[in-house]
Amino acid sequence: MSLESRGLPAAFIASTEFVDAAAAQGRSLGITPASLFVPHPIQDRSDEEMKLLARDAIEKILLLVSEPR
Repeated sequence: MSLESRGLPAAFIASTEFVDAAAAQGRSLGITPASLFVPHPIQDRSDEEMKLLARDAIEKILLLVSEPR
């Protein structure tokens, strides 16, 4: 949110394991950040799997940081 307060578009990306934690953190801070959740887990994925995950998410990521909030 620091970036957005300076006029820079920002979003965070996390795995689906963190949906509830992200919502709780947002509530506690009084913010609703732009976010994208990708399939969990991340740490056990191969480089090729991570590339596919990124390819699948890139359009959504670009929308998150280009749409006015």
